[in-house]
Amino acid sequence: MKKFRGIFLKNDAEIALLREANRIVSVILDEMGAAVRPGLTTMRFEQIAQDMCRKFGVVPAFQGYGGFPYALCCSVNEQVVHGFPSNRVLEEGDIVTFDMGVIYDGFYGDSARTFGVGEIPDETQRLLDVTRESLMRGIEHAVAGNQLYSISKVIQEYVELSGFSVVKRFVGHGIGRNLHEKPEVPNFVPRGVVDLPLKAGMVLSVEPMVCVGSPDVEILEDKWTAVTKDRRLSAHFEHTIALTQDGPEILSRSDH
Repeated sequence: MKKFRGIFLKNDAEIALLREANRIVSVILDEMGAAVRPGLTTMRFEQIAQDMCRKFGVVPAFQGYGGFPYALCCSVNEQVVHGFPSNRVLEEGDIVTFDMGVIYDGFYGDSARTFGVGEIPDETQRLLDVTRESLMRGIEHAVAGNQLYSISKVIQEYVELSGFSVVKRFVGHGIGRNLHEKPEVPNFVPRGVVDLPLKAGMVLSVEPMVCVGSPDVEILEDKWTAVTKDRRLSAHFEHTIALTQDGPEILSRSDH
């Protein structure tokens, strides 16, 4: 792979493998989303993730990564990211985030979505809508020739103008033969950091995490699960995208 400032630039063949890896992730998320309902334990979705990885002949990307014990990051309500599947039962009005990754032929797929459980309050739905829309607006600015923080700026501005806050502790990232590659893709404009021109061939995982209240988080005793300090709700959406000469291509989409 060619490199630009330490960032791997992928060719068409490599992007094709990343496209398939991320398509598989999207199909798995479709399956889990269709199963969401009150009364299920979150461990049920770990079972779905494992079963579908076997079906597609792929390796769960997160399991064993840094010691993470599951295929699926499953985060409920105030849990921002890296939650463990467990015997916790989903209840009407909850929200649940599935963050899923796979390894396909040596390349990584990574995507996340937040789902409402049964009927959710209007303000909770607005949190999900704003988070998803902030992601899509950020992706629109992922254009070769733009600056990296143009993605960050539009996400942060849209979220904050909507009355929510952006988590700053966790950021997006490059992706390819490794799950986390350069560059970091923050959902806010960092201070005192030199910006980076975007180049065709970059593949990025963009993933805003948005909170109803304070964006401050803390890590629970399991050393993984991140929760909002004020225990208010948080949502998380992520797409993996390729920067092409024709603009950004979302790789983490299903066939349909």
